[in-house]
Amino acid sequence: MSGFLSSSIARKVAMALSALFLIIFLIIHLSVNITSLFSEKLFNELSHFMGTNPLIQFAMQPVLIFGVVFHFVMGFILEFKNKKARNINYVKYNGGANASWMSRNMIFSGLVILAFLVLHFVDFWFPEMNHKYIEFLPEDPNRYFGELQHKFVNPLRVGAYVIAFVLLALHLLHGFQSAFQSVGFNNKYTGAVKSFGKFYSFVVPLGFIIIALYHHFNH
Repeated sequence: MSGFLSSSIARKVAMALSALFLIIFLIIHLSVNITSLFSEKLFNELSHFMGTNPLIQFAMQPVLIFGVVFHFVMGFILEFKNKKARNINYVKYNGGANASWMSRNMIFSGLVILAFLVLHFVDFWFPEMNHKYIEFLPEDPNRYFGELQHKFVNPLRVGAYVIAFVLLALHLLHGFQSAFQSVGFNNKYTGAVKSFGKFYSFVVPLGFIIIALYHHFNH
């Protein structure tokens, strides 16, 4: 594995594949959470299924955590390698003329998103692990909706979520297209992929923002 990732192209492909994996996960995550806007019962049922299904808990969840860690570690490695490989006269270099602001600042948006993920884990994943595997509290299939609303009472936490998802949208605008290019996707459907990428980069983060704001003002 380490030999494979020693190649610059291999690192970019691995980064792209992990990005595509996380893009799919975001759709699934949003699909479950969006139900909390119109059906407390359905949200509780879906959350209970996701939280108790052995395949999800002991197979898919570890893969997801690995995918998140791998994506960010690989991003930092690529950024370090790229900076090390550049032999640029910075007096003459005009970054804005050569690349978009987002492509030049992916590492910073990534760091903010990583900080948000830590907050998200503290808010939801750690309490869930504590409930089930540390305190061994009795399972309540109707507890999820109330727990979700409780997390969005604090306006500072909601503000952090909104900022993080705005940066996620900017991150995705560059990352979505870059991921497909890295795996060699360049054909007659490229234009459609770009259009879908822009749509996805706007709609998915907006969906999470709406969820946070809705529960903040309706708890």
